[in-house]
Amino acid sequence: MLAVNPELFAAYLFATAVLILMPGPIVTLVIANSLAYGQRIGLATVAGASSGNAILVAAGALGLTTVLALAADLFEVLRWIGVAYLLYLGIKQWRAVFTAGAQGEAAPMKSHKGVFGQGVLVAITNPKTIFFYAAFFPQFIDPALAIGPQLLAMSIAFVIIATTLDGLYALLASRARGLFVSARANRVRHGITGTLLIGTGVGLALARR
Repeated sequence: MLAVNPELFAAYLFATAVLILMPGPIVTLVIANSLAYGQRIGLATVAGASSGNAILVAAGALGLTTVLALAADLFEVLRWIGVAYLLYLGIKQWRAVFTAGAQGEAAPMKSHKGVFGQGVLVAITNPKTIFFYAAFFPQFIDPALAIGPQLLAMSIAFVIIATTLDGLYALLASRARGLFVSARANRVRHGITGTLLIGTGVGLALARR
């Protein structure tokens, strides 16, 4: 007996890919970190965001949507901490626009754990993911089949697709980083990175759950 409806599941996979490809806080953060610090830091950001997605989707699949709603105050605190930190990083990058020379060794993040946690924070406070589970998942569930296996398959597929596509963003952005080698181009890179980080922070600040 099938665990999922093949037609509905295929439509779900397509819709998931389209949703994840849409620029949002996670994508902009991944691109910003990849441009600023390279492939490893970009992929560490993706790993954190994927872990945050997995936590949020698993919570929904286990029927904890009510708990998430009750924890709204905690999510607000986390969200504003994330906003402040991303704005700080963005302003720091813009300050470098006026001091950067030709690109040499990039100043690394303090640790991979730092950007991993950054990715987790942006993911679990990303309203797109919360909305996706609460409003989007039910549209692709076949009531004639067992709900549990369908939710499990959809949750796993969501995390895999998100990780793959965000990882591609990280790889492409880190490759583009090699274009910014002159002093002028390096200042442009800092400006782009700062703008993306500030944009991510503003996006989180304006997000509504």
